[in-house]
Amino acid sequence: MFPLRDHNPSGRTPYVVYLLMAANILGYLWYSTSFPTDRSMALFYATFAAVPREIMMGEAPLTLLTSMFIHGGIMHLAGNMLFLWIFGDNMEDEMGHLPFLLFYLVSGVGATLVHVMSAPMSNVPLVGASGAIAGVMGGYLLMFPKARVDILIILIIFFRIIPIPAFIMLGLWLAMQFFGGLNADPNLGGVAYWAHAGGFFIGLALTVPLWLKRGGPRYWSRTHGQPPHPETTYSASRIPRVARNLPRRPSGPWGK
Repeated sequence: MFPLRDHNPSGRTPYVVYLLMAANILGYLWYSTSFPTDRSMALFYATFAAVPREIMMGEAPLTLLTSMFIHGGIMHLAGNMLFLWIFGDNMEDEMGHLPFLLFYLVSGVGATLVHVMSAPMSNVPLVGASGAIAGVMGGYLLMFPKARVDILIILIIFFRIIPIPAFIMLGLWLAMQFFGGLNADPNLGGVAYWAHAGGFFIGLALTVPLWLKRGGPRYWSRTHGQPPHPETTYSASRIPRVARNLPRRPSGPWGK
């Protein structure tokens, strides 16, 4: 099950999302070609990835930030950028550019710290933007629980794109992180499930002030959990054009 797009257009150009995607993609192209040997790449990760044992000892605190812009492979990068593209533009639209950037970074640092607490003596480096993007997804769930998200379902030879409410897609994703975390040893590497779950709840919590400013439960009542604007419509072609932007709105501390 892969999310492909949402039906929730943004009202302003998501410059921060573009900047974050460019930083991750260009960074990957640089370090994946600049360190051709396993040893040189290992030294790079040892310097810029977040190592829980070092964080617990108060060493290399900047890796809490640098690790968010390093990925372990092209598929790791591609998956994270897809999720950021789908959900990030709407959160940036609601928050405003600079508040969204701060929200993203705090979510990512918090997610890394949750992982560190789950395996405090681990020497396995942690890399990836997944924790920060999980925070974006948590905020999206609070603001737009019933926004439609198109997902690609692949069952052996069966392929189909279907729209489902965001709360179902994001709820299933969060459940996978919990079950994965319960069945995996964070000291052995692999997927950082607790970083994902932690980032999700941190992002949700950080979005509560914005949600309350919009009216809290009354906001949901007014919009029925849907985005407060018309959905994006897609053509019937197999590869539709996606219109991402609505007319510009005045900006403010929280995008209003």
